[in-house]
Amino acid sequence: MSALVDAINGYIWSLPLIYLCLGVGLYFSLRTRFLQIRHIKEMVRLMFKGESSPAGISSFQALALSLSGRVGTGNIAGVATAITFGGPGAVFWMWVVAFLGAGTAFIESTLAQIYKEKDDNGLYRGGPAYYIEKGLGMKWYAWIFAFATIIGCGLLLPGVQANSIASGIENAFGIPTSVSAAVVVVLLGLIIFGGIKRIAHFTQVVVPFMALGYILVAFVIIVMNISMLPEVVSLIVGSAFGLQAGFGAILGLAIEWGVKRGIYSNEAGQGTGPHAAAAAEVSHPAKQGLVQSFSVYIDTLFVCTATAFMVIITGAYNVMGKTGEAIVEKLPGVSAGPGYTQAAVESVMPGFGSIFVAVALFFFAFTTILAYYYIAETNVAYINRQVHRPWLVFVLKLALMASVVYGAIRTAELAWGLGDIGVGLMAWLNIVAILLLQKPALIALKDYEAQKAKGLDPTFDPTKLGIKNADHWVKDKKAKSGLVGDEVVADAQVERS
Repeated sequence: MSALVDAINGYIWSLPLIYLCLGVGLYFSLRTRFLQIRHIKEMVRLMFKGESSPAGISSFQALALSLSGRVGTGNIAGVATAITFGGPGAVFWMWVVAFLGAGTAFIESTLAQIYKEKDDNGLYRGGPAYYIEKGLGMKWYAWIFAFATIIGCGLLLPGVQANSIASGIENAFGIPTSVSAAVVVVLLGLIIFGGIKRIAHFTQVVVPFMALGYILVAFVIIVMNISMLPEVVSLIVGSAFGLQAGFGAILGLAIEWGVKRGIYSNEAGQGTGPHAAAAAEVSHPAKQGLVQSFSVYIDTLFVCTATAFMVIITGAYNVMGKTGEAIVEKLPGVSAGPGYTQAAVESVMPGFGSIFVAVALFFFAFTTILAYYYIAETNVAYINRQVHRPWLVFVLKLALMASVVYGAIRTAELAWGLGDIGVGLMAWLNIVAILLLQKPALIALKDYEAQKAKGLDPTFDPTKLGIKNADHWVKDKKAKSGLVGDEVVADAQVERS
């Protein structure tokens, strides 16, 4: 099984995808005139603006929901894996992916808002499958993405998160992985059977708390070793370009693993973030696009960097060469994963490290599983729009729970390999789609900036901008103008209430 998974990943995560992710991020950064720098203040302001409605969640809830998918085991175990196989320089390339990926995240999330619609329960749904069908008119491609995402987020990716939860708890408390799996499945069932509103309310409380707590502990460790910080930064940057002795031979691996783990962690271009973005209640698509761009910074530049600095500054890591030989071996017998971070915190705070990381990892990974479920469910809703199959959602829930149990008790290498297949498939499909369908998002950005320059609170009129098939926005605009029938007007009144 492991050999087959590795062979598939060899094709999916070939050099073309690595270069495509970096190239697309740079391209969209240029096309948006580096909005990730120009609009940082606006991103922060918008995070706390807006209210939820019967149809949609607030901007902050959507941010928390997307962050619950971004801030997961990739921020702890994923960083450790990147350092092991790419050296400290991989961290630099994770930063590059995050910076450039903010532009990509804006495009895909704005498109999700433009082409969102309401499902049978009156809730907003959207994402790549929706904007591929409506924006590109390629329904067959949209179905391929929907199926790939259901398989990736419903079956392949949850196992990675569950494996890290089980490993972290076993290291800290000696509890068997099978017991951890059972507890996670029960808690998961209690939440996912409550729908998107329950998931959103849970994540908006847990995500900020867990991220801030984790960063605070990292800050304490860094301050306690502050004299080593310049050396750590020099090591990361130097290794990223093969300038550090011993790491020159794995320069290519530093880029490969930095990009791979960067995408896995911040999800920019992967096509998962747009699902949460589409669920937000906003007056202009660019608003949520900007908020989602900032979530990439929170994930990689804050949380992933916290992990990297803790691990490297305390020397709690190993680095392997291309043929499996040890280039650096500071933790003999410890495999890449949460054990690195646990050892790092434990070295500074004895008796606290393993427990803290296990708890942090539980919340990080658990909320990510919730996000994966929501993403998979949104794509089930997409294929259910015309021929209703309500039993598919129930099957999805059971399949995801089974994936959690399987991932928790299997080896970390197999779990990560399966997860990489899911991420890679979605990234290929989504990046090609947003390259073909970039124009509406760029038009929306220009319109947003023009309205802001006039001192207005931007609103969106797709007809005026020449954007077709943005049905929800057209209907909403007409309803607010009182130009359509009683049914739509009544629907708009419900939304406003």
